[in-house]
Amino acid sequence: MVALGGGTGLSTLLRGLKHRVPHAAGLLEVPVRSPLIADLTAVVTVTDDGGSSGRLRRDFNMLPPGDLRNCMVALSEDEHLISRLFRHRFGSSGGLAGHNFGNLFIAALTEMTGDFALAVRLAAEILATRGHLLPATQANVTLAARMEDGSVVRGETNITASRLRIVELMLEPPDPPPPPETLDAIAAADLITVGPGSLYTSIVTNLLVGGIAEALGAARGTRVFICNLMTQANESLHLTASQHIERIYEHAGRPIFDYAVVNTAPVSEALRERYAAQGAEVTIADVDRIEAMGIHCVTGDFAAEGDVLRHAADRVTDAVLALPMRSPGPA
Repeated sequence: MVALGGGTGLSTLLRGLKHRVPHAAGLLEVPVRSPLIADLTAVVTVTDDGGSSGRLRRDFNMLPPGDLRNCMVALSEDEHLISRLFRHRFGSSGGLAGHNFGNLFIAALTEMTGDFALAVRLAAEILATRGHLLPATQANVTLAARMEDGSVVRGETNITASRLRIVELMLEPPDPPPPPETLDAIAAADLITVGPGSLYTSIVTNLLVGGIAEALGAARGTRVFICNLMTQANESLHLTASQHIERIYEHAGRPIFDYAVVNTAPVSEALRERYAAQGAEVTIADVDRIEAMGIHCVTGDFAAEGDVLRHAADRVTDAVLALPMRSPGPA
Protein backbone atom coordinates (compact mmCIF):
# COMPACT_ATOMS: atom_id res chain seq x y z
CA MET A 1 0.00 0.00 0.00
CA VAL A 2 1.11 3.56 -0.76
CA ALA A 3 -0.28 6.66 1.00
CA LEU A 4 0.47 10.11 -0.46
CA GLY A 5 0.00 13.43 1.27
CA GLY A 6 1.43 15.56 4.02
CA GLY A 7 0.66 17.53 7.13
CA THR A 8 -1.72 16.43 9.85
CA GLY A 9 -4.03 14.63 7.43
CA LEU A 10 -1.55 11.98 6.31
CA SER A 11 -0.13 11.37 9.78
CA THR A 12 -3.68 10.88 11.12
CA LEU A 13 -4.41 8.28 8.43
CA LEU A 14 -1.14 6.47 9.10
CA ARG A 15 -2.08 6.02 12.76
CA GLY A 16 -4.99 3.91 11.58
CA LEU A 17 -3.13 2.04 8.86
CA LYS A 18 -0.23 0.99 11.07
CA HIS A 19 -2.52 -1.23 13.16
CA ARG A 20 -3.02 -3.38 10.06
CA VAL A 21 0.73 -3.85 9.60
CA PRO A 22 1.87 -6.75 11.79
CA HIS A 23 4.80 -6.39 14.17
CA ALA A 24 8.08 -7.93 13.06
CA ALA A 25 7.01 -10.86 15.26
CA GLY A 26 3.78 -11.17 13.30
CA LEU A 27 1.57 -9.84 16.07
CA LEU A 28 -1.48 -7.64 15.48
CA GLU A 29 -3.36 -5.51 18.04
CA VAL A 30 -6.77 -5.50 16.37
CA PRO A 31 -9.11 -8.30 15.29
CA VAL A 32 -8.76 -9.19 11.64
CA ARG A 33 -11.73 -7.45 10.00
CA SER A 34 -10.21 -6.81 6.59
CA PRO A 35 -6.95 -7.42 4.72
CA LEU A 36 -3.66 -6.83 6.46
CA ILE A 37 -1.03 -4.57 4.96
CA ALA A 38 2.12 -6.49 4.12
CA ASP A 39 4.05 -3.43 3.02
CA LEU A 40 3.19 0.24 3.65
CA THR A 41 4.93 3.24 2.09
CA ALA A 42 4.12 6.89 2.83
CA VAL A 43 5.12 9.46 0.20
CA VAL A 44 5.33 12.83 1.94
CA THR A 45 5.45 16.41 0.67
CA VAL A 46 8.63 18.41 1.37
CA THR A 47 7.73 22.05 0.64
CA ASP A 48 7.26 23.41 4.18
CA ASP A 49 9.21 26.61 4.85
CA GLY A 50 7.84 27.67 8.22
CA GLY A 51 8.56 26.94 11.88
CA SER A 52 11.35 24.58 12.91
CA SER A 53 11.44 22.93 9.47
CA GLY A 54 11.82 26.28 7.73
CA ARG A 55 14.64 27.34 10.02
CA LEU A 56 16.54 24.10 9.40
CA ARG A 57 15.89 24.41 5.68
CA ARG A 58 17.45 27.88 5.63
CA ASP A 59 20.30 27.18 8.06
CA PHE A 60 21.41 23.83 6.65
CA ASN A 61 20.18 24.00 3.04
CA MET A 62 18.28 20.76 3.59
CA LEU A 63 14.77 19.56 2.90
CA PRO A 64 12.19 20.34 5.58
CA PRO A 65 11.83 17.34 7.91
CA GLY A 66 8.61 18.26 9.74
CA ASP A 67 5.94 16.41 7.75
CA LEU A 68 8.14 13.32 7.41
CA ARG A 69 8.86 13.40 11.15
CA ASN A 70 5.14 13.60 11.96
CA CYS A 71 4.45 10.61 9.71
CA MET A 72 7.41 8.74 11.19
CA VAL A 73 6.06 9.21 14.71
CA ALA A 74 2.57 8.19 13.54
CA LEU A 75 3.97 4.87 12.26
CA SER A 76 6.09 4.23 15.35
CA GLU A 77 5.27 2.35 18.54
CA ASP A 78 3.50 5.07 20.53
CA GLU A 79 4.51 3.80 23.94
CA HIS A 80 8.23 4.04 23.26
CA LEU A 81 10.18 6.84 24.93
CA ILE A 82 12.02 7.58 21.67
CA SER A 83 8.69 8.29 19.98
CA ARG A 84 7.77 10.84 22.65
CA LEU A 85 11.26 12.31 22.35
CA PHE A 86 10.80 12.83 18.60
CA ARG A 87 7.63 14.82 19.36
CA HIS A 88 9.34 17.06 21.94
CA ARG A 89 9.50 20.75 21.11
CA PHE A 90 11.97 22.97 22.97
CA GLY A 91 10.30 25.76 24.90
CA SER A 92 13.32 27.66 26.17
CA SER A 93 14.20 31.17 25.08
CA GLY A 94 17.56 30.16 23.62
CA GLY A 95 18.62 29.19 20.14
CA LEU A 96 16.69 25.90 20.31
CA ALA A 97 13.38 27.59 21.16
CA GLY A 98 10.63 26.33 18.89
CA HIS A 99 12.74 23.56 17.40
CA ASN A 100 11.46 20.00 17.44
CA PHE A 101 13.88 17.31 18.61
CA GLY A 102 12.89 14.93 15.81
CA ASN A 103 13.64 17.61 13.23
CA LEU A 104 17.07 18.23 14.77
CA PHE A 105 17.77 14.50 14.82
CA ILE A 106 16.98 14.15 11.11
CA ALA A 107 19.07 17.26 10.39
CA ALA A 108 22.04 15.70 12.20
CA LEU A 109 21.67 12.44 10.29
CA THR A 110 21.41 14.36 7.02
CA GLU A 111 24.63 16.22 7.77
CA MET A 112 26.39 12.99 8.76
CA THR A 113 25.27 10.96 5.74
CA GLY A 114 24.90 13.69 3.13
CA ASP A 115 21.63 12.04 2.06
CA PHE A 116 18.23 13.26 3.30
CA ALA A 117 16.33 10.14 2.23
CA LEU A 118 18.89 7.91 3.94
CA ALA A 119 18.62 10.04 7.08
CA VAL A 120 14.84 9.57 7.07
CA ARG A 121 15.26 5.82 6.61
CA LEU A 122 17.74 5.56 9.49
CA ALA A 123 15.52 7.62 11.79
CA ALA A 124 12.55 5.41 10.88
CA GLU A 125 14.58 2.33 11.81
CA ILE A 126 15.35 3.83 15.21
CA LEU A 127 11.65 4.49 15.75
CA ALA A 128 10.76 0.96 14.57
CA THR A 129 8.13 2.29 12.18
CA ARG A 130 5.68 -0.11 10.60
CA GLY A 131 6.19 1.25 7.13
CA HIS A 132 8.59 3.06 4.84
CA LEU A 133 8.77 6.84 4.41
CA LEU A 134 9.88 8.60 1.25
CA PRO A 135 10.12 12.32 0.45
CA ALA A 136 8.16 13.14 -2.69
CA THR A 137 11.39 14.57 -4.07
CA GLN A 138 14.92 15.20 -2.82
CA ALA A 139 15.16 18.43 -4.82
CA ASN A 140 15.10 21.65 -2.79
CA VAL A 141 12.02 23.14 -4.43
CA THR A 142 9.97 26.25 -3.69
CA LEU A 143 6.19 26.24 -3.85
CA ALA A 144 4.62 29.01 -5.95
CA ALA A 145 0.97 29.85 -6.58
CA ARG A 146 -0.68 31.95 -9.25
CA MET A 147 -3.56 33.76 -7.57
CA GLU A 148 -6.89 34.94 -8.92
CA ASP A 149 -5.58 38.49 -9.46
CA GLY A 150 -2.67 37.20 -11.59
CA SER A 151 -0.03 37.69 -8.93
CA VAL A 152 2.42 34.92 -8.01
CA VAL A 153 3.02 34.15 -4.34
CA ARG A 154 6.13 32.13 -3.44
CA GLY A 155 6.73 29.99 -0.39
CA GLU A 156 4.28 27.70 1.39
CA THR A 157 3.95 29.99 4.40
CA ASN A 158 3.12 33.00 2.22
CA ILE A 159 0.67 30.97 0.12
CA THR A 160 -1.12 29.71 3.23
CA ALA A 161 -1.33 33.25 4.63
CA SER A 162 -2.70 34.77 1.41
CA ARG A 163 -6.39 35.65 1.29
CA LEU A 164 -6.51 35.32 -2.50
CA ARG A 165 -7.87 32.25 -4.28
CA ILE A 166 -5.28 29.91 -5.79
CA VAL A 167 -5.67 29.37 -9.54
CA GLU A 168 -2.56 27.29 -10.20
CA LEU A 169 0.11 25.74 -8.03
CA MET A 170 3.68 25.33 -9.29
CA LEU A 171 7.07 24.06 -8.15
CA GLU A 172 10.25 26.02 -8.81
CA PRO A 173 12.22 24.55 -10.46
CA PRO A 174 9.46 22.56 -12.22
CA ASP A 175 9.21 18.77 -12.50
CA PRO A 176 11.74 17.81 -9.82
CA PRO A 177 12.55 14.08 -9.91
CA PRO A 178 11.09 11.74 -7.29
CA PRO A 179 13.15 9.02 -5.62
CA PRO A 180 12.99 5.95 -7.92
CA GLU A 181 11.54 3.97 -5.01
CA THR A 182 8.44 6.19 -5.07
CA LEU A 183 7.50 5.31 -8.65
CA ASP A 184 8.32 1.65 -8.02
CA ALA A 185 6.08 1.59 -4.94
CA ILE A 186 3.16 3.16 -6.82
CA ALA A 187 3.52 0.70 -9.69
CA ALA A 188 3.62 -2.29 -7.32
CA ALA A 189 0.84 -1.21 -4.97
CA ASP A 190 -2.48 -3.02 -4.62
CA LEU A 191 -3.92 0.10 -2.98
CA ILE A 192 -3.00 3.80 -3.21
CA THR A 193 -4.50 6.60 -1.13
CA VAL A 194 -4.22 10.35 -1.69
CA GLY A 195 -5.14 12.67 1.17
CA PRO A 196 -6.52 13.86 3.44
CA GLY A 197 -4.65 17.12 3.78
CA SER A 198 -4.53 20.72 2.63
CA LEU A 199 -5.72 20.67 -0.96
CA TYR A 200 -2.79 22.49 -2.50
CA THR A 201 0.09 22.46 -0.01
CA SER A 202 -0.26 18.80 1.06
CA ILE A 203 -1.90 17.02 -1.90
CA VAL A 204 -1.40 18.87 -5.20
CA THR A 205 2.25 19.62 -4.40
CA ASN A 206 3.07 15.88 -4.56
CA LEU A 207 1.44 15.59 -7.98
CA LEU A 208 3.72 18.29 -9.40
CA VAL A 209 6.81 16.15 -8.82
CA GLY A 210 7.96 14.71 -12.13
CA GLY A 211 6.46 11.30 -12.85
CA ILE A 212 4.14 10.95 -9.85
CA ALA A 213 0.92 12.03 -11.59
CA GLU A 214 1.81 9.84 -14.57
CA ALA A 215 2.52 6.90 -12.26
CA LEU A 216 -0.85 7.35 -10.55
CA GLY A 217 -2.61 7.55 -13.90
CA ALA A 218 -0.98 4.30 -15.03
CA ALA A 219 -1.25 2.49 -11.69
CA ARG A 220 -3.04 -0.85 -11.78
CA GLY A 221 -3.80 -0.85 -8.07
CA THR A 222 -6.97 0.67 -6.59
CA ARG A 223 -6.64 4.46 -6.22
CA VAL A 224 -8.57 6.21 -3.45
CA PHE A 225 -9.08 9.89 -2.65
CA ILE A 226 -9.80 10.62 1.02
CA CYS A 227 -11.67 13.90 1.07
CA ASN A 228 -11.12 16.59 3.68
CA LEU A 229 -13.78 16.99 6.35
CA MET A 230 -13.57 20.79 6.26
CA THR A 231 -12.56 23.38 3.69
CA GLN A 232 -9.74 25.86 4.34
CA ALA A 233 -10.20 29.59 4.01
CA ASN A 234 -6.91 30.05 2.19
CA GLU A 235 -6.94 26.94 -0.02
CA SER A 236 -10.38 25.47 -0.60
CA LEU A 237 -13.11 27.76 0.75
CA HIS A 238 -16.56 26.93 -0.66
CA LEU A 239 -15.21 23.95 -2.67
CA THR A 240 -17.39 20.85 -2.59
CA ALA A 241 -15.92 17.34 -2.45
CA SER A 242 -16.15 16.96 -6.23
CA GLN A 243 -14.51 20.35 -6.76
CA HIS A 244 -11.56 19.20 -4.64
CA ILE A 245 -11.16 16.33 -7.09
CA GLU A 246 -11.52 18.66 -10.09
CA ARG A 247 -8.69 20.87 -8.81
CA ILE A 248 -6.52 17.80 -8.28
CA TYR A 249 -7.25 16.52 -11.80
CA GLU A 250 -6.42 19.94 -13.28
CA HIS A 251 -2.95 19.77 -11.79
CA ALA A 252 -2.42 16.03 -12.38
CA GLY A 253 -3.50 16.39 -16.01
CA ARG A 254 -5.44 13.12 -15.91
CA PRO A 255 -7.99 11.16 -13.85
CA ILE A 256 -6.25 9.33 -10.99
CA PHE A 257 -9.02 8.06 -8.67
CA ASP A 258 -11.24 4.97 -8.67
CA TYR A 259 -12.89 5.68 -5.31
CA ALA A 260 -13.52 8.66 -3.03
CA VAL A 261 -14.07 8.35 0.71
CA VAL A 262 -16.36 11.21 1.79
CA ASN A 263 -17.80 11.99 5.20
CA THR A 264 -21.57 12.42 5.28
CA ALA A 265 -22.04 12.47 9.06
CA PRO A 266 -23.09 15.78 10.62
CA VAL A 267 -20.59 17.97 12.45
CA SER A 268 -21.65 19.52 15.75
CA GLU A 269 -22.74 23.14 15.74
CA ALA A 270 -20.06 24.03 18.29
CA LEU A 271 -17.27 22.82 16.01
CA ARG A 272 -18.87 24.37 12.94
CA GLU A 273 -18.91 27.74 14.69
CA ARG A 274 -15.30 27.35 15.83
CA TYR A 275 -14.16 26.58 12.29
CA ALA A 276 -16.33 29.34 10.82
CA ALA A 277 -14.33 31.83 12.89
CA GLN A 278 -11.28 30.61 10.93
CA GLY A 279 -13.08 30.93 7.61
CA ALA A 280 -13.61 27.18 7.22
CA GLU A 281 -16.76 25.17 6.63
CA VAL A 282 -17.91 21.57 6.29
CA THR A 283 -17.02 20.08 2.90
CA ILE A 284 -20.25 19.45 1.00
CA ALA A 285 -20.55 15.80 -0.04
CA ASP A 286 -21.94 16.16 -3.58
CA VAL A 287 -21.97 12.41 -4.14
CA ASP A 288 -23.89 12.43 -7.43
CA ARG A 289 -21.35 14.73 -9.04
CA ILE A 290 -18.47 12.55 -7.86
CA GLU A 291 -20.15 9.45 -9.28
CA ALA A 292 -20.72 11.33 -12.57
CA MET A 293 -16.93 11.71 -12.80
CA GLY A 294 -16.61 7.92 -12.92
CA ILE A 295 -15.50 7.68 -9.29
CA HIS A 296 -17.22 5.31 -6.87
CA CYS A 297 -18.14 7.23 -3.72
CA VAL A 298 -17.83 5.63 -0.28
CA THR A 299 -19.85 7.57 2.27
CA GLY A 300 -20.24 7.26 6.02
CA ASP A 301 -19.24 8.62 9.40
CA PHE A 302 -15.51 9.26 9.08
CA ALA A 303 -15.24 12.20 11.51
CA ALA A 304 -13.89 12.19 15.06
CA GLU A 305 -14.78 15.25 17.13
CA GLY A 306 -12.62 16.66 19.91
CA ASP A 307 -11.03 20.06 20.38
CA VAL A 308 -10.55 19.87 16.61
CA LEU A 309 -12.14 17.77 13.88
CA ARG A 310 -10.02 14.90 12.57
CA HIS A 311 -10.65 11.83 10.47
CA ALA A 312 -11.48 8.73 12.51
CA ALA A 313 -8.41 6.85 11.37
CA ASP A 314 -9.65 3.36 12.22
CA ARG A 315 -12.99 3.85 10.43
CA VAL A 316 -11.27 5.28 7.37
CA THR A 317 -8.84 2.36 7.40
CA ASP A 318 -11.72 -0.13 7.59
CA ALA A 319 -13.46 1.53 4.64
CA VAL A 320 -10.34 1.72 2.48
CA LEU A 321 -9.19 -1.85 3.12
CA ALA A 322 -12.68 -3.17 2.41
CA LEU A 323 -12.58 -1.84 -1.19
CA PRO A 324 -12.17 -4.22 -4.11
CA MET A 325 -8.53 -4.26 -5.13
CA ARG A 326 -7.22 -4.54 -8.63
CA SER A 327 -4.08 -6.56 -9.19
CA PRO A 328 -1.03 -4.40 -9.93
CA GLY A 329 0.42 -7.19 -12.06
CA PRO A 330 1.99 -6.67 -15.49
CA ALA A 331 0.04 -4.60 -18.03
